Amino acid sequence: MAPRFETRAIHAGCPPEERTGSVNVPIFQTATYAQSSPGEHTGFEYARTRNPTRDALEENLASLEGGIGSTCFASGCAATDAVLHTLAPGDHVISVDDVYGGTFRLFDKVHRRHGVDFTFVPAHDAPRAIAEALRPETRLIWLETPTNPLLAVAPIDEVVGAARSVPVLVDNTFGTPYLQRPLEHGATLVLHSMTKYLGGHSDVVAGAVVTQSPEWHDKLRFVQNSVGAVPGPLDCFLVLRGIKTLAVRMDRHCDNAEALAEWLSGHPQVRQVVYPGLSSHPQHAAARRQMKRYGGMITLTLDADLEGSRRFLTGLRVFTLAESLGGVESLAEHPAIMTHASIPADQRKARGIDDGLVRLSVGIEHLSDLRADLEAAFDRLA
Repeated sequence: MAPRFETRAIHAGCPPEERTGSVNVPIFQTATYAQSSPGEHTGFEYARTRNPTRDALEENLASLEGGIGSTCFASGCAATDAVLHTLAPGDHVISVDDVYGGTFRLFDKVHRRHGVDFTFVPAHDAPRAIAEALRPETRLIWLETPTNPLLAVAPIDEVVGAARSVPVLVDNTFGTPYLQRPLEHGATLVLHSMTKYLGGHSDVVAGAVVTQSPEWHDKLRFVQNSVGAVPGPLDCFLVLRGIKTLAVRMDRHCDNAEALAEWLSGHPQVRQVVYPGLSSHPQHAAARRQMKRYGGMITLTLDADLEGSRRFLTGLRVFTLAESLGGVESLAEHPAIMTHASIPADQRKARGIDDGLVRLSVGIEHLSDLRADLEAAFDRLA
């Protein structure tokens, strides 16, 4: 019987090191490798191309997502950029409209200038909207599910069907391979900002792409080596360390988020709570089909203007006011001012990212302390 997820998270790609027996994968802090004669080497010649610590992480990630291989990068944005580098001027990408602000910036302000065209479609109606937006020159479908920051859920299998053989990429940063495995639902590519839940401790920046396609794997390896936006060996070591506890951390993230979402739903100072695990979520049925649990992210709309949102956020003490997400510590942020400020104001408003919108990354602290902290911030808001 194949090892279960929790076992593979600890052992896949990470056997004891051969020479010393080191149980942990060593940090191979080297730039180059000795060759026995010109062109004859152990498979390692230059660290941009391969590094043993990075090899271990890439094998581990491929195992967790069910891919044939993965490619790691210096950040989630670098991973996104690498995928876009496989496209050519005149190619067309369909993306859901609710995406991380850095993703939108890369699409709209960088690669659009290089001749790639982008169409943004409603995330909540992705299969129908994608089918209508397809063109002969469409080369990629880009999904976040759940999306950032509005937590819309796209049914991956239905999107794959609507794509009519166009490759589908799923940004699985919020889901993680513990909660959701897009390749099992027909996706071609899975992208992670490993800065978030995979690293899990807010101490590393890294990204990755996993695939079941040998052709895509070869293309991404070529871009990885050519462009060189690779993570250093210490970064890879830190992500590997984080992944070892991914399963137990995600269960605690989910426990806390589920309880807080239910409580916030009845709070008089909250207009709306969006959490895929709530039966009130418009795509709850799709989340239930494709996710093991519903994650650690909650989006809520305060009954407040911008100044009220500031008072609420600056009143938090256990939740830290900071960008990013997915660490063991709870974070809160204001998308319109912080992570999604690169999206024009009229587009933010059209997508529902207004002045009262707050995104919570629920950590693994004690639930009672998190609830008390939020209640104290609501008192400050009042």
